[in-house]
Amino acid sequence: MALFTSLAPAADRMVRSDRNFMEQAAQNGHAEVEAAKLAQSKSANQKVKDFAARMEQDHTKTNEELATLASSKNVKLPTEPSAVQKSKAKAMGTLDGERFDRQYADEMGIKAHEDTVKMFRKAADGAKDADVKAFAAKTLPALEEHLKMSRDLRASLGK
Repeated sequence: MALFTSLAPAADRMVRSDRNFMEQAAQNGHAEVEAAKLAQSKSANQKVKDFAARMEQDHTKTNEELATLASSKNVKLPTEPSAVQKSKAKAMGTLDGERFDRQYADEMGIKAHEDTVKMFRKAADGAKDADVKAFAAKTLPALEEHLKMSRDLRASLGK
């Protein structure tokens, strides 16, 4: 019986929490990239545009690394943000000027990165799969830097 268990596909052996982490990380990454593209096209503020360009670049790279990891584990990842993330982006897209900039900094900068840092920290500490754990640990410092950058950006935008 143990022989059959060891031949199961990697996705079947992977614990649900690790698979959930990878799936949520993929959705969060896609949401970041889409929101960054929106911010680069809508904002007139160079600080917002620069932050968004960095988010697009960094999260695209992380999404690619995650996709490679998932492929090696036979895990199929979402290829777009969640429905909730899409609706938030759509609502944000209706704003203009400073209102858009502040909303982007608040939602996709601070709030999204607080949630993502928490999720990656949990995976870095407790993922069962060694590769998932290593990916989370390796990515965490950049996400923490993004959170700091987003707080600085938001502070520069005023009330």
